[in-house]
Amino acid sequence: MSAVSLSSPTMLGATGFGEALLDELHREPGRAKGQDKASLLLVEDDRSVNDLLALRFRLQGYRVLQAFNGLSGLEMYANLHPDLVLLDLILPELDGWQVLKQLREHSSTPVLMMTGRNQERDELRGLSLGADDYVLKPFSFSKLLARVEALIRRSRYVIDEDARSYEDSVLSLDLARRQVCVRGEGIELSPTEYRLLVTLVQGHGRALSHEELLQEVWGPNYDSTDCLKVSVASLRRKIEADPHEPSLIHTCWGIGYRYEALEERSPSAA
Repeated sequence: MSAVSLSSPTMLGATGFGEALLDELHREPGRAKGQDKASLLLVEDDRSVNDLLALRFRLQGYRVLQAFNGLSGLEMYANLHPDLVLLDLILPELDGWQVLKQLREHSSTPVLMMTGRNQERDELRGLSLGADDYVLKPFSFSKLLARVEALIRRSRYVIDEDARSYEDSVLSLDLARRQVCVRGEGIELSPTEYRLLVTLVQGHGRALSHEELLQEVWGPNYDSTDCLKVSVASLRRKIEADPHEPSLIHTCWGIGYRYEALEERSPSAA
């Protein structure tokens, strides 16, 4: 197993994508280190890219843990419980898919996948396995930072004080404790799935447009309806008795989606 480095990153040996990150850093001289924000686990086997990203996030006030292969990433996650995982797809020992699958067996911590493979099926596979977001290399650090900050906000999402719980014949939400039960059994949701469910429940009985859901769940300037479709499908698998014949989350063709509790449906809709 490769050693996991927690030392200060270097900028030696940066080539290609790493060079672009280094150039971007040089265009932002003198940035002061802010207050500690959250802890990030960066799992990336390219040491120069890993070190440069770690440096950039530390300058923004984040605490950064570094792993250089999949096994050490899982080990570090189990021991240190970071707030968010930045996960490369192509890794030695265990690839990103395997790491993501194991993380999702035990955790709902936000996971942002990074890859140089520009294939839509990879993005959809990652989202279907429980990734919360997906970025293609090469990317600017500012874009990556915006995605990370959005995920952190989403994972700490709190409903307003006037509606601390919700319950119908199938679903119950304890919004103060962020607990979700389906037919009396607790279930685990990723931060994205949780926020999507809460948004749909808040608008229960009303058709929410794709744009409205993307804005509320993923934030402004996010227009991937494929991402929304994958997240809805994943949520249906967790809360519907039959995901192929959904009785709670309904597709409103050409518009978006609607949550409707079984007891609220009219006889004609049954």
